[in-house]
Amino acid sequence: MKLKVCGMKYLENIQQVAELNPDYLGFIFYDKSKRNFEGVIPQLPKTIKKTGVFVNATIDKILEKISTYNLQAIQLHGDETVEFISELIANCGVEKQVEIIKVFGIKDQFNFEILKPYESLVDYFLFDTKGKERGGNGITFNWEVLQKYNSTKPFFLSGGIGLEQVAELKEIQKSNLPIYALDVNSKFEIEAGLKSINKLKEFKAEVIKNKQSN
Repeated sequence: MKLKVCGMKYLENIQQVAELNPDYLGFIFYDKSKRNFEGVIPQLPKTIKKTGVFVNATIDKILEKISTYNLQAIQLHGDETVEFISELIANCGVEKQVEIIKVFGIKDQFNFEILKPYESLVDYFLFDTKGKERGGNGITFNWEVLQKYNSTKPFFLSGGIGLEQVAELKEIQKSNLPIYALDVNSKFEIEAGLKSINKLKEFKAEVIKNKQSN
């Protein structure tokens, strides 16, 4: 089970979180977000994949951020179409450089059939809570909806995950769902973009290491 910590913003905090060795660190490139990233990413261990989060960005902007920050993954959190992702791959060679994660919002129901055209294009899906914000709403969706997941494509589970969900997470990890990673953000914040190291340590010990030892 992998761990992604998203919505990083502050230099010292980035370094502190990196010491916990998550698998992914997410940087949001969306100016309407209170976690919009405009700073400098420090040197990170090679085991951590720098992930750029984009919401309906242009291909040029995505490429520019990949180049500037040497991103290893991109998370498409908007209404990006199959055609857009195909163009991104065909014209930019992104498939040779970075992982592509496509986000879909879920609340109480979801039609998983809409995922099929994306399956051959992306590396992972990410399921987040459908809310007024493009992520970081701090609310979990109804995980029972995932019982109808009919794909073998691994996915990130996101949306309001915090220490309060530890027991539920241990249960869902026992299922046959191809959960590749847990994506955490707002429930571990002191303020927007500033993560609590102690809470992340506790979460990783309870959920991530627990799964790895099974």
